[in-house]
Amino acid sequence: MTKTWKESTVVYGTEDILTSLCNSVTRVLSLATQCQIHYSGMVQRITKTCLKPDIGCFVLFDGGFSGLVVLNFSAQTAMELYESYMINMGMPKSELASSHTSDEVSNIMGELMNQIVGDFTGKVRRELQTNITQNQPKMLVLNKQVVLSVDTQLDQPESRRVTFYTGKNNIFYLELAIDRTEFIKLHDFEVSEVLSPDEVIAQADAESKVTQPADDQSEQDELLKSLGM
Repeated sequence: MTKTWKESTVVYGTEDILTSLCNSVTRVLSLATQCQIHYSGMVQRITKTCLKPDIGCFVLFDGGFSGLVVLNFSAQTAMELYESYMINMGMPKSELASSHTSDEVSNIMGELMNQIVGDFTGKVRRELQTNITQNQPKMLVLNKQVVLSVDTQLDQPESRRVTFYTGKNNIFYLELAIDRTEFIKLHDFEVSEVLSPDEVIAQADAESKVTQPADDQSEQDELLKSLGM
């Protein structure tokens, strides 16, 4: 029996995009820290995205679809990931920062965030046949919750939260706000090879330079100012 168009069409929606992003988080952090990172099989629908203590990081993306990605870490989780990453890079533990408020910790967490989004945007190009660009991730040490809203940029915003677990069972959270969208597969196509970790890092660094106009930092400063920070 011949399948109808509707029965044979492959559709990718918000949850598929979220799953791809979650897989980028686990892939990049697992490779960078040599620790097992995994995420919950349940996802929360949320009405707002927030930066939360002790360290929050956000990045905006635009292009084929628009959205906001937020990662929120407790101090303990951030220090575990930071220390594991630095030790994996060959740094002796005695030379590492001792507090999550250190600029070095924020810089490393921001670098990891950049690699995660770089991996994700690469998969979007390969698997969804479209392109998105990102701004430079902004990492902030916080002592209170800050609500982030991109409703003015999104026509039909959808927001989700996913819980992640580290090798030591510390918890962190990913929040995604995205335009409600569906990608419908019109015909079969070959997906290009998955990039190596080094290629992902190089691509993320290159894209962050290309997509960072001179006034991008001032735009981020204006955003933070509007949040009262």
